[in-house]
Amino acid sequence: MLNNNTICAIATAPGGAIGIIRISGSEAISIADRIFRPVGSTLPLSERKAYTLAFGNIVNTNNDVVDEVLVSIFRAPHSYTGEDSVEISCHGSAYVLQQVMLLLTENGCTPAGPGEFTQRAFLNGKMDLSQAEAVADLISSTNKATHDMAMSQLKGHFSNELTHLRAHLLKLTSLLELELDFSDHEELEFADRSELYTLANDIHKRLLSLARSFEVGNALKNGIPVAIVGNTNVGKSTLLNHLLHEDKAIVSDVHGTTRDFIEDITVINGIQFRFVDTAGIRDTDDVVENIGIERTYQKMQEAKIVLWLIDRQPSDSEIEDIKTRVAGKKLIVVRNKIDLTNLSLDNSSSAKPTIQHSTVNIPHSSSVDISAKYGTNLPELEQLIVEAADIPQISESDIVITSVRHYSALLHADESLQRVIDSMNLGLSGDLLAEDLRIVIDNLAEITGDERITPQETLQNIFTHFCIGK
Repeated sequence: MLNNNTICAIATAPGGAIGIIRISGSEAISIADRIFRPVGSTLPLSERKAYTLAFGNIVNTNNDVVDEVLVSIFRAPHSYTGEDSVEISCHGSAYVLQQVMLLLTENGCTPAGPGEFTQRAFLNGKMDLSQAEAVADLISSTNKATHDMAMSQLKGHFSNELTHLRAHLLKLTSLLELELDFSDHEELEFADRSELYTLANDIHKRLLSLARSFEVGNALKNGIPVAIVGNTNVGKSTLLNHLLHEDKAIVSDVHGTTRDFIEDITVINGIQFRFVDTAGIRDTDDVVENIGIERTYQKMQEAKIVLWLIDRQPSDSEIEDIKTRVAGKKLIVVRNKIDLTNLSLDNSSSAKPTIQHSTVNIPHSSSVDISAKYGTNLPELEQLIVEAADIPQISESDIVITSVRHYSALLHADESLQRVIDSMNLGLSGDLLAEDLRIVIDNLAEITGDERITPQETLQNIFTHFCIGK
Protein backbone atom coordinates (compact mmCIF):
# COMPACT_ATOMS: atom_id res chain seq x y z
CA MET A 1 0.00 0.00 0.00
CA LEU A 2 1.09 3.57 -0.67
CA ASN A 3 2.20 5.44 2.44
CA ASN A 4 1.78 9.20 2.76
CA ASN A 5 5.36 9.94 3.81
CA THR A 6 7.42 12.36 1.79
CA ILE A 7 10.42 10.39 0.55
CA CYS A 8 13.90 11.34 -0.62
CA ALA A 9 16.83 9.54 -2.23
CA ILE A 10 20.07 10.11 -4.11
CA ALA A 11 19.14 9.39 -7.74
CA THR A 12 22.60 9.39 -9.35
CA ALA A 13 25.52 6.99 -9.21
CA PRO A 14 28.53 8.01 -7.08
CA GLY A 15 31.60 9.52 -8.67
CA GLY A 16 30.05 12.03 -11.06
CA ALA A 17 30.45 15.78 -11.16
CA ILE A 18 26.74 16.30 -10.45
CA GLY A 19 24.55 14.50 -7.94
CA ILE A 20 20.74 14.66 -7.90
CA ILE A 21 18.50 14.16 -4.89
CA ARG A 22 14.83 13.49 -5.54
CA ILE A 23 11.99 14.31 -3.13
CA SER A 24 8.39 13.19 -3.62
CA GLY A 25 5.25 13.57 -1.51
CA SER A 26 2.73 16.10 -0.29
CA GLU A 27 5.37 18.00 1.70
CA ALA A 28 8.17 17.79 -0.87
CA ILE A 29 8.16 21.48 -1.75
CA SER A 30 7.66 22.77 1.81
CA ILE A 31 10.48 20.58 3.18
CA ALA A 32 12.83 21.74 0.40
CA ASP A 33 11.91 25.34 1.29
CA ARG A 34 13.20 24.82 4.83
CA ILE A 35 16.77 24.12 3.69
CA PHE A 36 16.93 26.18 0.46
CA ARG A 37 17.80 29.85 0.23
CA PRO A 38 17.30 31.35 -3.27
CA VAL A 39 19.90 33.71 -4.70
CA GLY A 40 18.75 36.87 -6.48
CA SER A 41 15.16 36.43 -5.36
CA THR A 42 13.12 36.20 -2.19
CA LEU A 43 10.40 34.02 -3.74
CA PRO A 44 10.13 30.68 -1.88
CA LEU A 45 9.76 27.42 -3.77
CA SER A 46 6.15 27.06 -2.61
CA GLU A 47 5.20 30.18 -4.59
CA ARG A 48 7.04 29.29 -7.78
CA LYS A 49 5.47 27.75 -10.86
CA ALA A 50 5.87 24.12 -11.79
CA TYR A 51 8.61 23.16 -14.27
CA THR A 52 10.85 26.01 -13.16
CA LEU A 53 14.42 26.07 -11.87
CA ALA A 54 15.63 27.98 -8.86
CA PHE A 55 19.28 28.77 -8.11
CA GLY A 56 20.44 29.09 -4.53
CA ASN A 57 22.12 27.49 -1.54
CA ILE A 58 21.37 24.56 0.72
CA VAL A 59 21.98 25.69 4.30
CA ASN A 60 22.15 23.80 7.58
CA THR A 61 20.63 24.74 10.95
CA ASN A 62 23.45 27.21 11.56
CA ASN A 63 22.79 28.88 8.20
CA ASP A 64 26.12 27.59 6.91
CA VAL A 65 26.13 26.97 3.17
CA VAL A 66 26.40 23.26 2.35
CA ASP A 67 26.35 23.67 -1.44
CA GLU A 68 25.23 25.82 -4.36
CA VAL A 69 22.40 24.01 -6.11
CA LEU A 70 19.69 24.12 -8.75
CA VAL A 71 16.21 23.10 -7.65
CA SER A 72 13.58 21.76 -10.09
CA ILE A 73 9.90 21.94 -9.12
CA PHE A 74 7.14 19.56 -10.24
CA ARG A 75 3.57 19.71 -9.01
CA ALA A 76 1.00 16.93 -8.75
CA PRO A 77 -0.30 15.25 -10.78
CA HIS A 78 2.16 16.27 -13.50
CA SER A 79 5.29 14.61 -12.17
CA TYR A 80 6.97 11.23 -12.48
CA THR A 81 5.31 9.93 -9.29
CA GLY A 82 2.06 11.88 -9.68
CA GLU A 83 2.93 13.75 -6.45
CA ASP A 84 4.56 17.08 -5.69
CA SER A 85 8.25 16.51 -6.42
CA VAL A 86 11.54 18.35 -6.14
CA GLU A 87 14.94 17.52 -7.62
CA ILE A 88 18.04 19.11 -6.09
CA SER A 89 21.07 19.18 -8.38
CA CYS A 90 24.18 19.36 -6.18
CA HIS A 91 27.87 18.90 -6.77
CA GLY A 92 28.72 15.20 -6.90
CA SER A 93 30.65 15.05 -3.62
CA ALA A 94 29.54 12.07 -1.53
CA TYR A 95 29.89 14.26 1.58
CA VAL A 96 27.67 17.01 0.13
CA LEU A 97 24.99 14.56 -0.95
CA GLN A 98 24.93 12.87 2.45
CA GLN A 99 24.71 16.25 4.23
CA VAL A 100 21.73 17.28 2.08
CA MET A 101 20.07 13.91 2.72
CA LEU A 102 20.62 14.38 6.46
CA LEU A 103 19.02 17.83 6.37
CA LEU A 104 16.01 16.49 4.46
CA THR A 105 15.43 13.65 6.92
CA GLU A 106 15.79 16.04 9.87
CA ASN A 107 13.04 18.16 8.30
CA GLY A 108 10.54 15.37 7.80
CA CYS A 109 11.60 13.26 4.78
CA THR A 110 11.80 9.48 4.90
CA PRO A 111 14.60 7.76 2.94
CA ALA A 112 13.01 5.98 -0.05
CA GLY A 113 13.12 2.22 -0.41
CA PRO A 114 14.33 0.46 -3.58
CA GLY A 115 12.08 1.34 -6.51
CA GLU A 116 9.72 3.39 -4.35
CA PHE A 117 9.52 6.34 -6.75
CA THR A 118 8.40 4.06 -9.60
CA GLN A 119 6.11 2.17 -7.22
CA ARG A 120 4.38 5.44 -6.39
CA ALA A 121 4.10 6.25 -10.09
CA PHE A 122 2.32 2.91 -10.58
CA LEU A 123 0.04 3.28 -7.56
CA ASN A 124 -0.85 6.82 -8.61
CA GLY A 125 -1.82 5.66 -12.11
CA LYS A 126 1.10 7.27 -13.93
CA MET A 127 2.04 3.94 -15.49
CA ASP A 128 0.88 0.34 -15.39
CA LEU A 129 2.87 -2.56 -14.00
CA SER A 130 4.45 -3.58 -17.31
CA GLN A 131 5.61 0.00 -17.87
CA ALA A 132 7.04 0.13 -14.35
CA GLU A 133 9.04 -3.02 -15.10
CA ALA A 134 10.26 -1.39 -18.31
CA VAL A 135 11.91 1.36 -16.25
CA ALA A 136 14.27 -1.22 -14.71
CA ASP A 137 14.89 -2.75 -18.15
CA LEU A 138 15.73 0.67 -19.61
CA ILE A 139 18.19 1.41 -16.81
CA SER A 140 19.94 -1.95 -17.32
CA SER A 141 19.90 -1.87 -21.14
CA THR A 142 23.34 -2.48 -22.60
CA ASN A 143 22.73 -2.19 -26.34
CA LYS A 144 20.35 -0.74 -28.91
CA ALA A 145 18.10 -3.82 -29.02
CA THR A 146 17.49 -3.95 -25.26
CA HIS A 147 17.06 -0.17 -25.20
CA ASP A 148 14.45 -0.25 -27.98
CA MET A 149 12.52 -3.10 -26.33
CA ALA A 150 12.44 -1.27 -23.00
CA MET A 151 11.37 2.01 -24.64
CA SER A 152 8.58 0.25 -26.54
CA GLN A 153 7.21 -1.19 -23.31
CA LEU A 154 7.70 2.08 -21.40
CA LYS A 155 5.76 3.98 -24.07
CA GLY A 156 2.86 1.61 -23.53
CA HIS A 157 2.86 -0.31 -26.81
CA PHE A 158 2.48 -3.66 -25.02
CA SER A 159 -0.10 -2.22 -22.60
CA ASN A 160 -2.13 -0.78 -25.48
CA GLU A 161 -2.11 -4.15 -27.21
CA LEU A 162 -3.42 -5.84 -24.06
CA THR A 163 -6.06 -3.12 -23.58
CA HIS A 164 -7.26 -3.74 -27.14
CA LEU A 165 -7.51 -7.49 -26.56
CA ARG A 166 -9.20 -6.97 -23.19
CA ALA A 167 -11.87 -4.72 -24.76
CA HIS A 168 -12.79 -7.44 -27.28
CA LEU A 169 -12.90 -10.10 -24.59
CA LEU A 170 -15.00 -7.92 -22.31
CA LYS A 171 -17.50 -7.36 -25.12
CA LEU A 172 -17.88 -11.11 -25.62
CA THR A 173 -18.13 -11.78 -21.90
CA SER A 174 -20.82 -9.11 -21.54
CA LEU A 175 -22.90 -10.64 -24.31
CA LEU A 176 -22.61 -14.11 -22.79
CA GLU A 177 -23.56 -12.73 -19.36
CA LEU A 178 -26.58 -11.09 -20.98
CA GLU A 179 -27.66 -14.46 -22.37
CA LEU A 180 -27.57 -15.89 -18.86
CA ASP A 181 -29.89 -13.11 -17.65
CA PHE A 182 -32.39 -14.26 -20.29
CA SER A 183 -31.80 -17.96 -19.73
CA ASP A 184 -35.58 -18.58 -19.57
CA HIS A 185 -35.65 -17.64 -23.26
CA GLU A 186 -33.49 -20.38 -24.70
CA GLU A 187 -34.00 -19.12 -28.23
CA LEU A 188 -32.20 -15.84 -27.45
CA GLU A 189 -28.54 -15.72 -28.40
CA PHE A 190 -26.90 -12.31 -28.07
CA ALA A 191 -23.35 -13.49 -28.75
CA ASP A 192 -23.08 -14.66 -32.33
CA ARG A 193 -21.16 -17.94 -32.06
CA SER A 194 -19.48 -17.63 -35.47
CA GLU A 195 -18.28 -14.11 -34.61
CA LEU A 196 -17.15 -15.32 -31.19
CA TYR A 197 -15.28 -18.25 -32.74
CA THR A 198 -13.51 -16.03 -35.29
CA LEU A 199 -12.54 -13.45 -32.69
CA ALA A 200 -11.33 -16.11 -30.23
CA ASN A 201 -9.11 -17.63 -32.92
CA ASP A 202 -7.72 -14.22 -33.88
CA ILE A 203 -6.87 -13.44 -30.25
CA HIS A 204 -5.40 -16.94 -29.84
CA LYS A 205 -3.03 -16.29 -32.75
CA ARG A 206 -2.03 -12.89 -31.31
CA LEU A 207 -1.34 -14.34 -27.86
CA LEU A 208 0.83 -17.06 -29.41
CA SER A 209 2.70 -14.46 -31.45
CA LEU A 210 3.41 -12.40 -28.33
CA ALA A 211 4.49 -15.51 -26.39
CA ARG A 212 6.81 -16.63 -29.19
CA SER A 213 8.55 -13.26 -29.12
CA PHE A 214 9.80 -14.16 -25.63
CA GLU A 215 12.53 -16.39 -27.08
CA VAL A 216 14.03 -13.40 -28.90
CA GLY A 217 13.35 -10.96 -26.06
CA ASN A 218 14.82 -13.16 -23.35
CA ALA A 219 17.91 -13.85 -25.47
CA LEU A 220 18.51 -10.16 -26.13
CA LYS A 221 17.92 -9.18 -22.51
CA ASN A 222 20.04 -11.87 -20.86
CA GLY A 223 22.49 -12.63 -23.67
CA ILE A 224 22.37 -15.38 -26.29
CA PRO A 225 24.12 -18.43 -24.79
CA VAL A 226 27.12 -19.63 -26.83
CA ALA A 227 29.08 -22.70 -25.70
CA ILE A 228 32.72 -23.11 -26.76
CA VAL A 229 33.48 -26.84 -26.79
CA GLY A 230 36.18 -29.16 -28.02
CA ASN A 231 39.00 -31.42 -26.94
CA THR A 232 41.63 -30.32 -24.44
CA ASN A 233 44.27 -27.84 -25.58
CA VAL A 234 42.55 -26.83 -28.84
CA GLY A 235 42.47 -23.13 -27.89
CA LYS A 236 39.04 -22.66 -26.28
CA SER A 237 40.27 -20.38 -23.50
CA THR A 238 42.38 -18.36 -25.92
CA LEU A 239 39.36 -17.88 -28.16
CA LEU A 240 37.19 -16.83 -25.21
CA ASN A 241 39.74 -14.19 -24.21
CA HIS A 242 39.77 -12.79 -27.75
CA LEU A 243 35.97 -12.67 -27.95
CA LEU A 244 35.69 -10.93 -24.57
CA HIS A 245 38.69 -8.66 -25.26
CA GLU A 246 40.18 -9.51 -21.86
CA ASP A 247 42.19 -12.29 -20.21
CA LYS A 248 39.25 -14.00 -18.56
CA ALA A 249 40.44 -17.59 -18.81
CA ILE A 250 43.80 -19.13 -17.90
CA VAL A 251 45.68 -20.24 -21.01
CA SER A 252 48.16 -23.12 -20.73
CA ASP A 253 49.65 -25.88 -22.85
CA VAL A 254 48.80 -28.32 -20.04
CA HIS A 255 45.84 -30.54 -20.96
CA GLY A 256 42.78 -30.19 -18.74
CA THR A 257 43.61 -26.70 -17.41
CA THR A 258 39.93 -25.65 -17.57
CA ARG A 259 38.06 -27.99 -15.23
CA ASP A 260 34.89 -25.94 -14.87
CA PHE A 261 33.05 -23.56 -17.16
CA ILE A 262 33.92 -19.85 -17.36
CA GLU A 263 31.13 -17.51 -18.41
CA ASP A 264 30.95 -13.84 -19.39
CA ILE A 265 29.05 -11.54 -21.74
CA THR A 266 30.04 -9.29 -24.60
CA VAL A 267 28.26 -7.33 -27.32
CA ILE A 268 28.79 -8.06 -31.03
CA ASN A 269 27.05 -5.88 -33.62
CA GLY A 270 24.69 -4.55 -30.95
CA ILE A 271 23.65 -8.03 -29.76
CA GLN A 272 24.58 -9.34 -26.32
CA PHE A 273 26.10 -12.83 -26.22
CA ARG A 274 26.89 -14.96 -23.18
CA PHE A 275 29.98 -17.02 -23.96
CA VAL A 276 30.85 -20.11 -21.94
CA ASP A 277 34.33 -21.66 -22.06
CA THR A 278 33.96 -25.31 -21.08
CA ALA A 279 36.24 -28.08 -19.87
CA GLY A 280 38.05 -29.94 -22.64
CA ILE A 281 36.50 -33.24 -23.71
CA ARG A 282 38.74 -36.27 -23.36
CA ASP A 283 38.93 -39.67 -21.63
CA THR A 284 40.41 -39.20 -18.18
CA ASP A 285 40.50 -40.88 -14.78
CA ASP A 286 40.55 -37.51 -12.99
CA VAL A 287 37.31 -37.31 -10.99
CA VAL A 288 37.25 -33.49 -10.90
CA GLU A 289 37.96 -33.19 -14.62
CA ASN A 290 35.17 -35.66 -15.39
CA ILE A 291 32.74 -33.47 -13.45
CA GLY A 292 33.86 -30.55 -15.59
CA ILE A 293 33.28 -32.57 -18.77
CA GLU A 294 29.74 -33.42 -17.63
CA ARG A 295 29.13 -29.72 -17.13
CA THR A 296 30.41 -29.15 -20.66
CA TYR A 297 27.65 -31.41 -21.98
CA GLN A 298 25.13 -29.56 -19.81
CA LYS A 299 26.21 -26.17 -21.20
CA MET A 300 25.91 -27.53 -24.72
CA GLN A 301 22.28 -28.38 -23.97
CA GLU A 302 21.60 -24.88 -22.62
CA ALA A 303 23.31 -23.06 -25.49
CA LYS A 304 21.59 -21.73 -28.60
CA ILE A 305 24.89 -21.64 -30.52
CA VAL A 306 27.78 -24.11 -30.18
CA LEU A 307 31.32 -23.32 -31.33
CA TRP A 308 33.11 -26.64 -31.89
CA LEU A 309 36.85 -25.97 -31.85
CA ILE A 310 39.07 -28.49 -33.63
CA ASP A 311 42.75 -28.49 -34.54
CA ARG A 312 42.84 -31.77 -36.47
CA GLN A 313 40.55 -33.99 -38.49
CA PRO A 314 37.98 -35.36 -36.01
CA SER A 315 37.12 -39.06 -36.04
CA ASP A 316 33.80 -40.34 -37.36
CA SER A 317 32.69 -41.15 -33.80
CA GLU A 318 33.48 -37.59 -32.66
CA ILE A 319 31.49 -36.17 -35.56
CA GLU A 320 28.51 -38.41 -34.78
CA ASP A 321 28.69 -37.51 -31.10
CA ILE A 322 28.66 -33.77 -31.79
CA LYS A 323 25.78 -34.20 -34.25
CA THR A 324 23.71 -35.86 -31.52
CA ARG A 325 24.54 -33.29 -28.86
CA VAL A 326 23.85 -30.19 -30.97
CA ALA A 327 20.62 -31.38 -32.56
CA GLY A 328 18.30 -28.39 -32.94
CA LYS A 329 21.08 -25.86 -32.25
CA LYS A 330 23.24 -23.68 -34.46
CA LEU A 331 26.70 -25.25 -34.88
CA ILE A 332 29.81 -23.44 -36.07
CA VAL A 333 32.86 -25.62 -36.71
CA VAL A 334 35.90 -23.53 -35.83
CA ARG A 335 39.15 -24.91 -37.28
CA ASN A 336 41.84 -23.40 -35.10
CA LYS A 337 45.63 -23.03 -35.26
CA ILE A 338 45.96 -22.14 -38.93
CA ASP A 339 49.16 -20.37 -37.87
CA LEU A 340 50.71 -23.84 -37.46
CA THR A 341 49.85 -25.08 -40.96
CA ASN A 342 52.51 -25.47 -43.65
CA LEU A 343 53.75 -22.18 -45.11
CA SER A 344 54.33 -21.54 -48.78
CA LEU A 345 57.90 -22.07 -49.97
CA ASP A 346 57.89 -18.43 -51.02
CA ASN A 347 59.76 -16.61 -48.25
CA SER A 348 58.45 -13.20 -49.22
CA SER A 349 56.46 -11.09 -46.76
CA SER A 350 53.28 -11.88 -48.72
CA ALA A 351 53.54 -15.60 -47.97
CA LYS A 352 50.33 -16.90 -46.38
CA PRO A 353 49.54 -20.13 -44.56
CA THR A 354 48.27 -22.97 -46.70
CA ILE A 355 45.07 -23.89 -44.81
CA GLN A 356 44.45 -27.63 -44.68
CA HIS A 357 40.66 -27.89 -44.54
CA SER A 358 39.21 -30.68 -42.46
CA THR A 359 36.21 -32.53 -43.83
CA VAL A 360 33.45 -32.24 -41.26
CA ASN A 361 30.13 -32.99 -42.92
CA ILE A 362 27.42 -31.79 -40.56
CA PRO A 363 24.20 -30.50 -42.15
CA HIS A 364 23.09 -26.92 -41.38
CA SER A 365 26.43 -26.03 -39.80
CA SER A 366 28.91 -23.36 -40.85
CA SER A 367 32.68 -23.31 -40.51
CA VAL A 368 35.63 -20.94 -40.38
CA ASP A 369 39.42 -21.24 -40.16
CA ILE A 370 41.04 -19.10 -37.46
CA SER A 371 44.09 -18.58 -35.34
CA ALA A 372 42.87 -17.92 -31.81
CA LYS A 373 46.45 -17.15 -30.80
CA TYR A 374 46.86 -14.26 -33.25
CA GLY A 375 43.20 -13.34 -33.75
CA THR A 376 43.25 -14.30 -37.42
CA ASN A 377 39.76 -14.38 -39.00
CA LEU A 378 38.08 -13.49 -35.68
CA PRO A 379 35.83 -10.87 -37.39
CA GLU A 380 34.63 -13.61 -39.78
CA LEU A 381 33.82 -15.85 -36.80
CA GLU A 382 31.95 -13.04 -35.06
CA GLN A 383 29.89 -12.48 -38.21
CA LEU A 384 28.97 -16.18 -38.30
CA ILE A 385 27.94 -15.97 -34.63
CA VAL A 386 25.67 -12.98 -35.34
CA GLU A 387 24.12 -14.79 -38.31
CA ALA A 388 23.57 -17.92 -36.22
CA ALA A 389 21.78 -15.86 -33.56
CA ASP A 390 19.15 -15.05 -36.23
CA ILE A 391 17.85 -12.03 -34.34
CA PRO A 392 15.38 -9.84 -36.25
CA GLN A 393 15.84 -6.09 -36.37
CA ILE A 394 14.12 -4.59 -33.32
CA SER A 395 12.61 -1.10 -33.29
CA GLU A 396 10.79 0.89 -30.62
CA SER A 397 7.45 0.12 -32.29
CA ASP A 398 7.91 -3.66 -32.00
CA ILE A 399 6.36 -5.55 -29.11
CA VAL A 400 8.82 -8.11 -27.78
CA ILE A 401 8.24 -9.96 -24.50
CA THR A 402 11.26 -10.01 -22.19
CA SER A 403 9.71 -10.91 -18.82
CA VAL A 404 9.18 -14.47 -17.62
CA ARG A 405 6.15 -13.21 -15.68
CA HIS A 406 4.57 -11.76 -18.82
CA TYR A 407 5.35 -14.91 -20.79
CA SER A 408 3.74 -17.14 -18.15
CA ALA A 409 0.61 -14.96 -17.99
CA LEU A 410 0.25 -15.03 -21.80
CA LEU A 411 0.54 -18.83 -21.85
CA HIS A 412 -2.09 -19.19 -19.11
CA ALA A 413 -4.38 -16.77 -20.94
CA ASP A 414 -4.00 -18.74 -24.15
CA GLU A 415 -4.73 -22.04 -22.37
CA SER A 416 -8.04 -20.62 -21.12
CA LEU A 417 -8.84 -19.19 -24.55
CA GLN A 418 -8.16 -22.58 -26.10
CA ARG A 419 -10.75 -24.04 -23.72
CA VAL A 420 -13.22 -21.45 -25.02
CA ILE A 421 -12.55 -22.56 -28.59
CA ASP A 422 -12.84 -26.24 -27.65
CA SER A 423 -16.08 -25.57 -25.76
CA MET A 424 -17.62 -23.87 -28.79
CA ASN A 425 -16.60 -26.81 -30.96
CA LEU A 426 -18.44 -29.08 -28.51
CA GLY A 427 -21.48 -26.78 -28.36
CA LEU A 428 -21.20 -26.20 -24.60
CA SER A 429 -23.28 -23.60 -22.78
CA GLY A 430 -22.53 -19.90 -22.58
CA ASP A 431 -21.88 -19.92 -18.82
CA LEU A 432 -18.82 -22.14 -19.33
CA LEU A 433 -17.59 -19.93 -22.15
CA ALA A 434 -18.06 -16.80 -20.03
CA GLU A 435 -16.11 -18.26 -17.11
CA ASP A 436 -13.10 -19.16 -19.27
CA LEU A 437 -13.19 -15.74 -20.95
CA ARG A 438 -13.08 -14.14 -17.49
CA ILE A 439 -9.96 -16.18 -16.70
CA VAL A 440 -8.34 -14.98 -19.94
CA ILE A 441 -9.04 -11.35 -19.01
CA ASP A 442 -7.72 -11.90 -15.47
CA ASN A 443 -4.49 -13.41 -16.79
CA LEU A 444 -3.93 -10.41 -19.06
CA ALA A 445 -4.72 -8.07 -16.15
CA GLU A 446 -1.87 -9.66 -14.17
CA ILE A 447 0.61 -8.27 -16.70
CA THR A 448 -0.43 -4.64 -16.40
CA GLY A 449 -1.52 -4.80 -12.75
CA ASP A 450 -5.11 -3.90 -13.61
CA GLU A 451 -7.86 -5.03 -11.30
CA ARG A 452 -9.57 -8.23 -12.33
CA ILE A 453 -12.87 -7.98 -14.13
CA THR A 454 -15.81 -7.29 -11.82
CA PRO A 455 -19.54 -7.89 -12.20
CA GLN A 456 -20.01 -4.10 -12.05
CA GLU A 457 -17.67 -3.65 -15.03
CA THR A 458 -19.59 -6.27 -16.99
CA LEU A 459 -22.91 -4.60 -16.15
CA GLN A 460 -21.54 -1.18 -17.10
CA ASN A 461 -20.39 -2.56 -20.44
CA ILE A 462 -23.81 -4.12 -21.05
CA PHE A 463 -25.76 -0.96 -20.29
CA THR A 464 -23.35 1.26 -22.22
CA HIS A 465 -23.22 -0.78 -25.40
CA PHE A 466 -26.04 -3.31 -25.36
CA CYS A 467 -28.90 -1.72 -23.47
CA ILE A 468 -32.26 -3.37 -24.35
CA GLY A 469 -35.36 -1.29 -24.97
CA LYS A 470 -33.53 1.84 -23.82
